[in-house]
Amino acid sequence: MAVLLHRLGHSAYRHRKLVLGIWLFVLAALITCVSVFGGKLDDRFSVPGTESQRALDSLSKTLPEASGASAQIVFTAPEGRQVTEAPYTAAIAEAVAEAERAPQVGEVVDPQASGAVSADRTTAIVQVQYPVQIAEVRTSSVDAIEDAARAAETDGLRTSVGGSVFSSKGVHIGPSEIIGVAVALLVLVVTFGSLLAAGMALLPALIGVALGLAGLLALAPAVSISSTAVTLALMLGLAVGIDYVLFILSRHRQQLARGTDPKESVALAVGTAGSAVVFAGVTVIIALAALSVIGIPFLTTMGLGAAGAVLIAVLAAITLVPAVAGFAGSRLAPKPGSRAGRRAADADGSADAEGASDAEGSIGRATMGTRWTKWVIAKPLLTVLAVAGILVTLTLPAMDLRLALPDNGSAPHASTERQAYDTISDKFGPGFNGPLLVLVETNNGTAATSSQAGAQVAQKLGTLKNVKAVLPPQPTSDPAQSVITVLPASGPDSVRTDQLVRDIREAAPGIHDTTGATVAVTGTTAVNIDVSNRLSDSLLPFVAIVVGLSLLLLMIVFRSLVIPVKAAVGFLLSVGASLGLVVAVFQWGWLADVLDVPHSGPVVSFLPIILIGVLFGLAMDYEVFLVSGMREEWAHTGRARQSVVDGARHSVRVVTAAALIMFTVFAGFFPLDDALIKPIAFALAVGVAIDAFAVRMTLVPAVLALAGRGAWWLPAWLDRILPDLDVEGSSLRKAGPADRTEPERVSLEPTHARATPMDSTTTGRGERREASGSR
Repeated sequence: MAVLLHRLGHSAYRHRKLVLGIWLFVLAALITCVSVFGGKLDDRFSVPGTESQRALDSLSKTLPEASGASAQIVFTAPEGRQVTEAPYTAAIAEAVAEAERAPQVGEVVDPQASGAVSADRTTAIVQVQYPVQIAEVRTSSVDAIEDAARAAETDGLRTSVGGSVFSSKGVHIGPSEIIGVAVALLVLVVTFGSLLAAGMALLPALIGVALGLAGLLALAPAVSISSTAVTLALMLGLAVGIDYVLFILSRHRQQLARGTDPKESVALAVGTAGSAVVFAGVTVIIALAALSVIGIPFLTTMGLGAAGAVLIAVLAAITLVPAVAGFAGSRLAPKPGSRAGRRAADADGSADAEGASDAEGSIGRATMGTRWTKWVIAKPLLTVLAVAGILVTLTLPAMDLRLALPDNGSAPHASTERQAYDTISDKFGPGFNGPLLVLVETNNGTAATSSQAGAQVAQKLGTLKNVKAVLPPQPTSDPAQSVITVLPASGPDSVRTDQLVRDIREAAPGIHDTTGATVAVTGTTAVNIDVSNRLSDSLLPFVAIVVGLSLLLLMIVFRSLVIPVKAAVGFLLSVGASLGLVVAVFQWGWLADVLDVPHSGPVVSFLPIILIGVLFGLAMDYEVFLVSGMREEWAHTGRARQSVVDGARHSVRVVTAAALIMFTVFAGFFPLDDALIKPIAFALAVGVAIDAFAVRMTLVPAVLALAGRGAWWLPAWLDRILPDLDVEGSSLRKAGPADRTEPERVSLEPTHARATPMDSTTTGRGERREASGSR
């Protein structure tokens, strides 16, 4: 792979104008497609094959208003007055008339007809039903409903508008995201010590992100794509795009500082650091694409969209970076005497000074990575126990993890939909915000039979626990069908509502025996519950697949047993600690006011799987980039403990910059007033920080120092079975420029270990020992 990427880097550098032109042409073509054919984003949740989805699909044909979008206009009388007084009833009637004239509206139900007046007569609700789904409701229709509500305020009423039409937030790029990119640029400037290099790093990443988003939006007319999928693709594409470019460009600048020809330098950078980028990117893509096997369309488009953004980020890093670097030529080289130049010189000096160091192995100038790693491994057991103890403690809140999909109760307090939601909960009970629809079907297709069966079913449903009210059956266009609205005593995200859905389904066989009717629970609340339950059931198998994949990949890359196990355990600790913090903030409400979290309750149901998929790829990225340097030192010197220090000498700086960039990009999306994106951004930001700084740069060196030579041991029989992956470009370092034209299969086994035959069960007895003994 390294040799192929080396050739690709050469070709992209040589044909840089063509490569850049192709990228810009494709970007312009996709933007044109979006502007001409762009469709509307669809934020519906559906679970094909479930009872709730089948019933909802049936109602979409026989009673579109019941399965379509809805809006609610909430009227509240001034203090000491009632909405049933003449001036207010007239204002409400006028608002009803205005709402009926709004485009796309199918039905408007007056509160006097529906009985939607609170017990104290201070609040009334006008129900607005649409025969179309949320994605098809035009903005002009929602604006007309809000205008009708505002018109009633002139008579002294307070109004707010809520309902499912407000569930789609769209894609918004605000100041916080721009600040995140600005901070990322600042980190790049500090890392490279050059505005030119920082700008060159940001340009390919931004082009890749723009192309990824344009491509995703271009598919909207043909594929159902949610606004959350677009935002997640933007977030991931920007974060990994900058990181991948950083890895390759930092290697390129190091080589330029050593006097390497620019064309050969960028090709080597793509062949070495680019190999790690491809490896890391493929792992992220596999993990995200695997979300499609869960069988939830909303999650499938989200995973595939994010995977596509990561794929484009990888392609930009290995093709667009060498092309753009070709325009800069040798100007990207650090200036002699600058900090960046000294760091490159130190790295070069350390590579040529084998055996010249003292017992401590201090070569050249002590970098931040060297000082930190020496401090970490000074007492490795204490470091391991301390870090593991802290992360396990942070994981404890995750034991109380509850999953659900957000509703208007998670919207910002100042929003009209949140005010409507809270008013309804206070005056009518929390269950009014999450009614259940029970579809009743009879074998005898007469209206009379269906009505009689519906009445019997309604009576039985009223006896179930946690049922506050059961509305009379409503007929549909199918004579054999009727729909019963059940109002739970608890809110839509409550465990008690989940249990009520289970109770109705468990009572269905008995209801059929006594009434001859089949019943199915559906509606938005039931569908959301089914989505959350399916995601909960899929969580552990998904974790097992991801952990198993990480063990296999890292075993192949590093030819070791200890490193994959250590990496998998560290990954689980990172995920657990991140989920623990999410539960503490978003479910328990800790620091909710400080962090401007508008609602505490169950965690977004697909957050854990998204977090696992993304962190898996990032953890592999940092693991490969950090440990490969240590592996190279071990293969070069055979000194186990010192190879940890020397290997981290310069990679720690790059990993730190990469983690800071990714953290700021994710954190830039946290201020968004989006109940789906806000917790995901928080989880990814803290997850990256924990995995990079606590696990990869602290726990990993300590574990490797404890394991010593055993960290690099692999049974000979297993070594023969596993394929060789040249992730860090060992073949390119060993081959001369003339030899890089043909692929070479090179193992990552230490060169000193190959010099002496090893028994298939040895733990390193055949390896060369230094004069000073095992280190």
